[in-house]
Amino acid sequence: MRFFLFISVVQSILVFGHWFLYRTLVPFFGVTHPAKLWTLRVAVGLLSISLIGSSFFSFRYSNLLVRTFYTASVSWLGICYLLVLASLLAWIVYGLTKLFHLPMDRRTLIIVLFGIAFMGSLYGFINAGVIRINTVSLPLPNLPSTWEGKTAVWISDTHLGQVRNHRFAQHLAGMIQDLRPDIVFIGGDLYDGGEAMDLSHMIEPLSRLSPPYGSYFVTGNHEEFYDNTPYLQAVRRAGIRVLYNEKVEIDGLQIIGVGYRDSRNQEQFRAILQKMEINRQKPSLLLKHVPFDLEIARDQGISAQLSGHTHQGQVFLFRFITSKIYQGYDYGLKRFGDLLVYTSSGAGTWGPPMRLDTKPEIVVIKFVKKN
Repeated sequence: MRFFLFISVVQSILVFGHWFLYRTLVPFFGVTHPAKLWTLRVAVGLLSISLIGSSFFSFRYSNLLVRTFYTASVSWLGICYLLVLASLLAWIVYGLTKLFHLPMDRRTLIIVLFGIAFMGSLYGFINAGVIRINTVSLPLPNLPSTWEGKTAVWISDTHLGQVRNHRFAQHLAGMIQDLRPDIVFIGGDLYDGGEAMDLSHMIEPLSRLSPPYGSYFVTGNHEEFYDNTPYLQAVRRAGIRVLYNEKVEIDGLQIIGVGYRDSRNQEQFRAILQKMEINRQKPSLLLKHVPFDLEIARDQGISAQLSGHTHQGQVFLFRFITSKIYQGYDYGLKRFGDLLVYTSSGAGTWGPPMRLDTKPEIVVIKFVKKN
């Protein structure tokens, strides 16, 4: 029932957005011919249902036609978002010119604003494919000398699926291999649906990584919408260790992983950490997909937490929403009392394969001893 309610809400928003776009195109471009109006209505109507339609097929099939249809529909979603913003701005500017009796050609105005929207879309698509290397120092108390100067790679939110798949994983793995990290952490949303795809083939390039201390994975929400078993099996077949509510200690550093589903409930999350009997005299690193409930991690004496999930909003304006939701812990290295928190903007994209006002990243973490 929740699923159908969610689909209904999403589809309603899409219909409203496309209706608003249509109601802008007609007067600003002066479309009056009945045949053109009918064609425009049909085109806008089909575009408004393309996302739900392509998503339906992408959950069940994986072939070139489905991938092309899905990629086109989610790309249009990003373009449409910017066109709706441009339309809103057009109405505001036009209203102000009428209010102050200023000359304004509506057609010229909308062409300029739509041109900016299309150029912004192109930049967003290109920007999303250029992964940056972001290096941060992580000072940990009582860090053993064996870890001083060592490096970890933290990647999250790759969203391997119909849009970004094996080729993207190859590119990502190549960049990571060039960094020569001592350990690799993968922070959830490795997959983006993809039930119909070959899950093992998509992440095969990550199986070639050979950091001395190994590779570790925790689940995100996209692995746990339904049954997480196929995803966990594919990750394990790739030689990546799944940390599902467990702790491992490597040369005096406690590495803790809590799955997305079990970290959502505060009491359950607290009980999981308590059961691990974390040694407060040794440094500890928590891998957790979402930067929520930081006070629980802090109270359990955890030294640092690595998260993702937020994408830092991914597209223009949404970063202000994520900053509000996650109380400023939506991106970057921050301190929450004695707890250090790093939230990554992610390496991939969800929905539109574009990034505006944010950057995809691989995070290189340098371990240093806290004075």
